[in-house]
Amino acid sequence: MKKFDLNIEKVLEHWSIPHALREILANALDESMLTDTKEPDVFKDSKGNWHIRDYGRGLKYEHLTQNENNEKIKNPHKVIGKFGVGLKDALATFDRREIGVFIKSRFSDITIEKLAKSDFQDVVTLHAIVNKPSEPNLIGTEFIFSGLTEEDIERTKDFFLLYSGETVIEDTRYGSLIENKKNRSRIYVNGICVAEEDNLLFSYNITSPTKKLLQSLNRERTNVGRSAYSDRVKSILLECASSTFAEKLVEDLEKIQTGNAHDELQWVDVQLHACKILNAKEDVLFLTSADLVEGSKYISYAKGEGRRIVTIPDMLANKLETATDTSGNKITNLDKYTEEWNENFEFSFVNISSLNKQEKEIFGNADVILKWFSDSNNVVKEILISETMRPDEYTGGDALGLWEPLNKRIIIKRSQLQSLDLFAGTFIHELIHAYTDTDDKTIEFENELTKMLGKLSLFLLENRKLKKKVTLA
Repeated sequence: MKKFDLNIEKVLEHWSIPHALREILANALDESMLTDTKEPDVFKDSKGNWHIRDYGRGLKYEHLTQNENNEKIKNPHKVIGKFGVGLKDALATFDRREIGVFIKSRFSDITIEKLAKSDFQDVVTLHAIVNKPSEPNLIGTEFIFSGLTEEDIERTKDFFLLYSGETVIEDTRYGSLIENKKNRSRIYVNGICVAEEDNLLFSYNITSPTKKLLQSLNRERTNVGRSAYSDRVKSILLECASSTFAEKLVEDLEKIQTGNAHDELQWVDVQLHACKILNAKEDVLFLTSADLVEGSKYISYAKGEGRRIVTIPDMLANKLETATDTSGNKITNLDKYTEEWNENFEFSFVNISSLNKQEKEIFGNADVILKWFSDSNNVVKEILISETMRPDEYTGGDALGLWEPLNKRIIIKRSQLQSLDLFAGTFIHELIHAYTDTDDKTIEFENELTKMLGKLSLFLLENRKLKKKVTLA
């Protein structure tokens, strides 16, 4: 028998039994990973004692002297702990909580006991009692505990992703995105929980920890601050490309306006990434709140085509204007959809001979009205009637008339032939566009419209009183 002083200077008073068991199970899982052996067994024997058994190389008493294990330090992307520190903390906790512990490997049997320190009989410290192995051919290491409850074991397993029952949505080179089903968001590092969050949309298992995160993994391995792992969480999000990921983020994106979005949505580049994925996988139209308030008729067209409408913040909308999705396509916002819709729009022109008698009579006044405008440059070459019209970009409804400068033609919606005043008003409006080369809702158009109204009034008055011919030019 050998007595081995554990030299534990600071006892973690707040540790519970599950915290101590967590270290034993973490070491067993690490050994399984490093040696590529089967998953550890956790079971209860017929005497009511609980066992944690791995199938690795076997624990040596020398492991109790190490503060950190070089092998684990060299494999931060695979293992959970730094063998040595956590084990001694766990043994001290078992002693304080009056849990019996017996450790077996092919190298030795180890128990713990409080004994006087060598050469200092008045100082009592925790010692490991090392005996010859009772099973020299044992594969791995087996911890046997007395005094544990079922709840202790369940709470211990709850620290680990492996036993959590949580579903991995997607794996990336930085870690895994995990579905949050338990109304708690967790941050795992190589499978062990190091923090819980109240307002994250997902849970995360970081398998490629940064130096900052590794330094933040203190002895307790709990309550690691967000600043230590936020960079890796963001990296995981930006690497994800699944529909499930994008769908959940976009659903949450629409809650930003009400202040109910989760914290991942604070990152604009994460918002943008989700939109890129969604745009590549679905027919989507991204709108701002202002777009919805204005109520463009193009939105109705998009809905009629089965497009999904997604409301996004203004800052994100600005970035979407120049962005492309994950397939290299432009992101579809209202401006782009409007442009595409108009490019693909086809007028349903009506042959004048197919108009009814009243419509023909009203349309017959087009030449009379056109003569009110001097046309030495042959500005208007064609006047057409259409059943369908593109939406008016100012009102959102179908345009009643349209001047096409490239084709030098005026198109009037057929509904305007219901009465002469409707047709004449629309026709004159488009003629003013044609002859003044100005756009609606501009000062220039308003000025020209005022001038034309004055000349039209003069024409009517003079023609009525003096029978004098007046040209509008």
